[in-house]
Amino acid sequence: MASKCPKCDKTVYFAEKVSSLGKDWHRFCLRCEHCGKTLTPGGHAEHDGKPFCHKPCYATLFGPKGVNIGGAGSYIYEKPSAERPQVTGPIEVPVARAEERKASGPPKGPSKASSVTTFTGEPNMCPRCNKRVYFAEKVTSLGKDWHRPCLRCERCGKTLTPGGHAEHDGQPYCHKPCYGILFGPKGVNTGAVGSYIYDKDPEGKVQP
Repeated sequence: MASKCPKCDKTVYFAEKVSSLGKDWHRFCLRCEHCGKTLTPGGHAEHDGKPFCHKPCYATLFGPKGVNIGGAGSYIYEKPSAERPQVTGPIEVPVARAEERKASGPPKGPSKASSVTTFTGEPNMCPRCNKRVYFAEKVTSLGKDWHRPCLRCERCGKTLTPGGHAEHDGQPYCHKPCYGILFGPKGVNTGAVGSYIYDKDPEGKVQP
């Protein structure tokens, strides 16, 4: 029996479906809730069951305020605020000001430190272990910087890849089976043809 698309509430047939967040969608209905960009299964974030693109939308809406969400030369985004004028575009943060370069004279050579210093001036804190995350060991997902081994599924502990997992209440989960088991429609097959229907109890039996 064909399932219903959570975006348009119409029937999703096999030839037109993509599966994400434990549900079946029409391919063009899987869009970012904020900007409307079409998303790919496993290549987006989630908040309260709704899909969002990782950057800039998820980081803008739910990430730590004022944290650099990209690499060198990227932008810092802020939520629009009623108390101050809304900024219509991203604010670029320069690595060094022209006046500072003039004061210090001609550059003597490339500086390694400037290429790895974050815009905040110090490393961010990993949301899993609450320890500092340095450039060489970090991965960025859900608008935050993690130690690579700390980006794990909250349920099964499997190590995840940035952009290749689901999210619920700010915590990462693997798409299958964990997100589908915990937050997907109960009793719905969360995989492809020939996969299994999982019970919410990790210790329970897997039904063929």
